[in-house]
Amino acid sequence: MSPGDVSLRQAQPWHIGTIARRMRADDIRECAGFGHTPKQALRLALTTSTMAWTAFVGDRAEAMFGLVVNSALGGDGAPWMLGTEAIYRHPREMIGWGPTIVARMADSTPHLSGLVGRSNARAIRMLRAWGFAIGTEVIIMRGVEFVAFDKGRG
Repeated sequence: MSPGDVSLRQAQPWHIGTIARRMRADDIRECAGFGHTPKQALRLALTTSTMAWTAFVGDRAEAMFGLVVNSALGGDGAPWMLGTEAIYRHPREMIGWGPTIVARMADSTPHLSGLVGRSNARAIRMLRAWGFAIGTEVIIMRGVEFVAFDKGRG
């Protein structure tokens, strides 16, 4: 792997600190909307996820993402992703992983949905590229505006 290459690894608790300290402003705002610091949000997401990965640029953890199963019986899951600015400097890699990762998530929970910050334009573009529909209704939590994203249920 040459410097600057992006790789995915199974997410581990020791990846949290470096990502939390350098998290993107949009992601920090989303964490605050849910009532968490970046470190709290990453810890909670990792411990409640059935699958989670860390994206590395070179040897440095830059983003963590995964799936929280809301209802195994109903097939409902909530994908999530939090990261640093560095991961968005590699949009082709991030968009390229989408179909494989979303398919793995949909294997266990065919209906994937969640909330994304209304002003988080880069995350919204990535969600659209990964096949998610973005809602228009604004949901405000702790002063942060969110919109829903959804895939898999007609």
